Amino acid sequence: MPTHIVILAAGMGTRMKSARAKVLHRVAGLPMIELVVATSESLDPQSITLVIGHQADAVRTALERHPGISFVVQEPQLGTAHALLTAEPMLRGATGTLVLLYGDVPMLTAKTLKTLVQRHEAAGAAATVVTAVLEDPSGYGRIVRSGEQIARIVEERDATPAEREIREINSGIYVFALDGLFDAVRSIASTNAQNEFYLTDLVAVFRKRGQIVETLKVSDANEIRGINSRRELAEVSRAVRQQKALSLMADGVTIEDPATTYIDRDVTIGRDTVVHPCVFIEGRTTIGANCEIHSGVRLVDAQLGDRVVVHNHCVITNAKIADDAAVGPFAHLRNDADVREKARVGNFVELKKTVLGAGSKSMHLAYLGDARIGAKVNIGAGTITCNYDGVNKNTTVIEDGAFIGSDSQLIAPVTVGEGAYVGSGTTVREDVPSGALAVSAGKQRNIDGWVENKKKSRG
Repeated sequence: MPTHIVILAAGMGTRMKSARAKVLHRVAGLPMIELVVATSESLDPQSITLVIGHQADAVRTALERHPGISFVVQEPQLGTAHALLTAEPMLRGATGTLVLLYGDVPMLTAKTLKTLVQRHEAAGAAATVVTAVLEDPSGYGRIVRSGEQIARIVEERDATPAEREIREINSGIYVFALDGLFDAVRSIASTNAQNEFYLTDLVAVFRKRGQIVETLKVSDANEIRGINSRRELAEVSRAVRQQKALSLMADGVTIEDPATTYIDRDVTIGRDTVVHPCVFIEGRTTIGANCEIHSGVRLVDAQLGDRVVVHNHCVITNAKIADDAAVGPFAHLRNDADVREKARVGNFVELKKTVLGAGSKSMHLAYLGDARIGAKVNIGAGTITCNYDGVNKNTTVIEDGAFIGSDSQLIAPVTVGEGAYVGSGTTVREDVPSGALAVSAGKQRNIDGWVENKKKSRG
């Protein structure tokens, strides 16, 4: 049976006290709305419709990675039933099952979603409601049952004192049979405390018509937890990170202290890699097998091969590190830095748009920007590739086997040939031929007795 998804994401989220739309706040590195969309895609739906309102253009932009989504704007915002009606034009002529989700409920799992649809379709239900039992149900609509069957849902503001004692709550997540759905929605009246149109009223409508209404009670209430405040954002983010850490550990990754390790949802890490405490791994970072990531490291959209060691307090963004390479401590790799096999990057070395060839080394206090460095090159301490001439960024090329002495400056564009040497303290302004030695400093001159004479002149 065809499945269609509608995600409600029009609200401003005033309790967040933010200029940003609530659904754009990040959970485990992604806007929370993207987590909801990714989960919904596990159903392989025929369509996904997002109902948006506040900062509509920003929400569209945030979901550019999902080109198949249709968007409709809810204006004004008159409740959940009204929000669903705004999606009707996108679903005209559609048949099958409609799953209704919320953009601020990002922890619902694909497994639960699939179970929900299966139960709904097996029962031939007009609607199926996701519920949970909470110790403190405050703020949620309550599930009122007649025997074992759901009779209606009552919002907390409209509930009697006895109804408020009920601990089974409505998650707001539904599955509906599309046949006749929108006619039923239009029959709902706004006779409630907010003068809004509630989807919860559909349960009573369907029961009066003798149609089947099913429920699915989730065992983990975190799955249906919504985000309405900064505190809840932090709590849900912590729970999602914990899930990610548990999943990685189950797959053979050692995470020494999950409580202080921040790993985004889209990160992948290979077996037998060790992640030390206080590490941040963000974006779409990939880490191979048998790596070691030491404390204080931040990796953002980085690609690490196998057996890579990243020592303490390195920042690596949009960079590649190949098999058996080592970086740090206190190194900074950014903007398409590319460290090849068995290369070494040491302390206080920065690479920007630079290839460091296989087996090459830059161990101390260097800036290598816009450079193409070959294999088995040694870069001495204090070396700088001077890549900016005030107008353009220029490239430095250092060919295989070259040796760059300490405290050298290479004024780009310039090429140091294969096997060439650059003497310490040299400013290289012209190409150095293969096998040549480049020096720019004059011959050293020692002045005997200079110190003693200096003392006498002060006396």
